[in-house]
Amino acid sequence: MSFFLIALFSSSIVIWVFQAVNFLDIMIEDGRDYVIYINYSLLNFPKILSKLFPFVLFFSIFYVTTRYELNNELLIFWNFGVNKIDIINFILKFSILLLLIQLFLTAFIVPKSLDLARSFLRTSTINFFGNFIKPQRFNDTIKGVTIYSENKDKDGNLYNLYIKKEISSKEFQITYAKKGFFKNANGRSFLILLNGEQLTSKNNQITNISFTKSDFPLKNIETNTTTYKKTQELSSYNLLKCINYIYILKSKKLKEIENCSLKNIENIFREVYKRLIIPLYIPLLSLIPFFLFFYSKESNLYFKTRIFTFVLGLSVVILSETSIRFISKIIDHNFKFLIIPFLLIIILYFIFLFQFNIKFKVKS
Repeated sequence: MSFFLIALFSSSIVIWVFQAVNFLDIMIEDGRDYVIYINYSLLNFPKILSKLFPFVLFFSIFYVTTRYELNNELLIFWNFGVNKIDIINFILKFSILLLLIQLFLTAFIVPKSLDLARSFLRTSTINFFGNFIKPQRFNDTIKGVTIYSENKDKDGNLYNLYIKKEISSKEFQITYAKKGFFKNANGRSFLILLNGEQLTSKNNQITNISFTKSDFPLKNIETNTTTYKKTQELSSYNLLKCINYIYILKSKKLKEIENCSLKNIENIFREVYKRLIIPLYIPLLSLIPFFLFFYSKESNLYFKTRIFTFVLGLSVVILSETSIRFISKIIDHNFKFLIIPFLLIIILYFIFLFQFNIKFKVKS
């Protein structure tokens, strides 16, 4: 457990750091406050933990079992009459506890943390307007507004500006300016434009106005960042409730649950599968490393068994993750994938029973 926890948190922190660098766009390009960035980044950590949990568990048991064998520590167990199947039974029971922890993570903690992270974006505003304006690039961070600047100096002044604002489907406004800069006054933000023209198109009529100085107000603006609830951010209760409404009750109350629709039902099934079924592979991944019990390190087959065991465990991790793609909106079809982890656990356990118990009885 100590090695597992150290490996899990260490690898998760490394991945989180790399991911947090990508999240810098939220603050730099989208003009968000650094507090939003920190909260958003931290709330994505549980998702990383849950993703790494199965593989790190398999790797930990594989590593510790290999180390015990190479250090002759397993030999002490066998010499004192400990049956190999007893160790397997102990790990199998313990993996059930880890399974429950993973289920709690994927079914409750992760969706709640992701929803909370998204809520920071939903309720926050753009604070650093100058951050997202990149020279020689069309910047569309603000919803309905496209800003282009040919150049930007170290003081934040923008040169040769082009701004297009969509007012409605039949009305838009285009502004040209030789120079511009952001200014805050009385708690409000403005883009001050100097020496330019403003074209307004309304009902197929164009109005042209020249100016030496103009204020472009930045209030009540929205960003193009996705702020609505995604399927992965819905609670597990709402996901199951949605499936119940559609397939069992055939209710018309789908609008009560966000993102609950026949069009999105396939994504809902996949999300439920990811949260409640993939964790069931944990007992299987906990058992696979005990193929190493088949041969001692003195055997010529031990090295090949180590390679086979690691590849098998890695394959099961890949299978559990890629099987999501086969989940469809047909509920009967999805049930086939529910039994796969149970079936593989039973088969593997009987292989161990045959290999260890029967051999043990023959020797006695």
